[in-house]
Amino acid sequence: MNVTELLDLLRQQHDQATAHAEALRRQIEELTASLTEAEGRLAELATTRKNIENLIPAGSAPPAEPAADSYQQLLSVFNKHSDQPFRARELHEALGWPTDEATVNVTRSRLGRLVRQGILSQPVRGQYQKRT
Repeated sequence: MNVTELLDLLRQQHDQATAHAEALRRQIEELTASLTEAEGRLAELATTRKNIENLIPAGSAPPAEPAADSYQQLLSVFNKHSDQPFRARELHEALGWPTDEATVNVTRSRLGRLVRQGILSQPVRGQYQKRT
């Protein structure tokens, strides 16, 4: 293979890599837009739920059935460290759960439910601790 053929081959590979990189950039832009839309929808749903919960008199609605395994796993961390407050993300890390924002928000909701049920306390905003 002579130098000219080698240069042509390198140009082809460069062009292919450039096209692939551009395709990936487009995918990232599309996924970012989808993620932004989904997060906006989650925020709307959380606000709507909170507004509806505020309309229901305390104690008049039965608590929703929790996802038992998730609650048991969360409570096991609090039982092992009863004097330690945790943030939702720290609980995810301790349990080896995903730490993406949407998943952590579900856990925050569950922790809020446990606070309302009197199982946990919230010593400061965003931190949860086993009630003593």
